[in-house]
Parts: sequence; C-alpha cells; structure tokens
Amino acid sequence: MSAANGEEAVRLADMLVGAHLAACVQILPEMESVYRWKGQIERQAEILVIAKTVRSKFAEFEREVRAIHTYDTPEIIALPITGASAPYLEWLFTSLTPESSTGRRTLSPPQA
Repeated sequence: MSAANGEEAVRLADMLVGAHLAACVQILPEMESVYRWKGQIERQAEILVIAKTVRSKFAEFEREVRAIHTYDTPEIIALPITGASAPYLEWLFTSLTPESSTGRRTLSPPQA
C-alpha cells in the first residue's frame, strides 16, 4: 500500500503490527506515483508500505486499513508467497497470533 506521508505510514504500521494483522511492516522512503484519478493524470509523493500477513487475516487487515487511511481508495493488494523458508513462515504465523505477545513465541524475527 502507499501512504500520503511518513506519519500516516507509521500510524498504519503500528496499528497493523499491534493488532496482529501484520507480522512486519516495512516503510520505504518517499517515491513519486503517477496515476489516473477522476480522469486526470496525477503525480504525488508517497511512502510505500509493505505489510507481511496471511490470507486468513486479509479481510480484517483491509477493513482496519480502510478505517484509518486518508485515501478514498487506498492501495490494498495481496501478493502470493511462492516460496519461503520454513523458519520464516513459522515466525510469520507465530507473530500473527496474539498469544505470541505473552512470551510463548519460540522464534526470533529473521535477521536482515
């Protein structure tokens, strides 16, 4: 998804991770988007936000993003994982489980 500015990106990231709707959210630096909106070609600086979640969380993820996003039509898309390491997937699923915040989590996030 994209956000209008860094403050909105951080607000979205904090909400998604805090609500266990995303295991990780990456906020990338400002970029320029060129798109068609209401019949006009627009240019706008935006922040790219990438959230890692699972299909079963998508409906709630979308609902919560729409509730706080400033755009009328925020970019909310899902891309399939075509391959991933088993430890990363275990961390992803564990991070999306509320019990993981009680110290029952056995894995640490993958190192960059």
